[in-house]
Amino acid sequence: MPFKPRGLATAIGSMPHLDPSTACRFILRTFEEIPFWPQLPQISFVENMYAQWIGGMPGIKIDFQKGKIFFEDVLKVDEEVEKFYEKYLAADLDAFALTEKSASGFHKMLNTLKDNLPPKLKILKGQITGPISLGLAITDENKNPLVYQEILADAMAKTLSLKARWQEKILQEAVPQAETLIFIDEPTLMCYGSAYLSLERDQVISLLNEVISSLEGLKGAHCCGNTDWGLLLDTSVDVISFDAYDYTENLALYTQKLKKFLDRGGILAWGIVPTSLPDPSIIDREDVASLLKKLEEKMALLVADGLDKEQLLESSLITPNCGTGSMSVAQAEKTLGLTQALSEKFRSKYFS
Repeated sequence: MPFKPRGLATAIGSMPHLDPSTACRFILRTFEEIPFWPQLPQISFVENMYAQWIGGMPGIKIDFQKGKIFFEDVLKVDEEVEKFYEKYLAADLDAFALTEKSASGFHKMLNTLKDNLPPKLKILKGQITGPISLGLAITDENKNPLVYQEILADAMAKTLSLKARWQEKILQEAVPQAETLIFIDEPTLMCYGSAYLSLERDQVISLLNEVISSLEGLKGAHCCGNTDWGLLLDTSVDVISFDAYDYTENLALYTQKLKKFLDRGGILAWGIVPTSLPDPSIIDREDVASLLKKLEEKMALLVADGLDKEQLLESSLITPNCGTGSMSVAQAEKTLGLTQALSEKFRSKYFS
């Protein structure tokens, strides 16, 4: 039977903390049912959402002094590409592991769970940057994005698929009794249809499905801006994570596809708690009551367009609208605490 979250809470991934232990302990105290491992971009450049995932990817170089990632001409790295595909065909997951240097939050969470396993834990959440966002962020010396380089773009998507599968496998081994949920974070999908992202629809879906199809557990897609939601609804994801605080009206344009998505067991992650976008101080103007009122108003838009209210309630996760990595620690912890408190209020009202 498909998992029904019924208002459970989780978060997107990034946090501003400099100490992985502090971040992990906070997460496990706050999100007992669906904890996640923290991405900690403030610790170092290699922990940002792009550098974190490039290990093992052919043709990719880092300039640590300038804090830049770039790719070389495929003809210069043909041997790298050949060796990569050998590992890919061999499904050598360990060759694409997240190192402690690039993902201290991931490794600290694994260690913390050994002695601090929440008794209510249902799902262990992870995340990975998606191929569209990563492929646009990495360019050559002439600012040409990698996503338009056919061979290297394919290798990039396959690298991410191996890293996603490795991550899922490690999380499954860490807590065998829990399900896993991996979010594919695609903030740059908000540019789909503009001159900045000129890929065809089928190309975007193909790159996304390369990563999605590698996963065995629950898989989600997160975009913290407006996009062509029909595109994501046409993929095989189980969870659509969206900025409900600002963009529910845009999602409501896709009612028929949303209905099919929910009918097949799909889940909506309502990013109703504001983070750093567009202004981190927004969180100081919200509380549980105001956020619940806003969430109910947003849900009512979809119900008015024909979605079943009970089905919508049962198929809803509660999250922030984006990561908290660029907020202050105090603001981030307030945001995440409000997310869990809102979840408890929502569940008490509708599922007690």
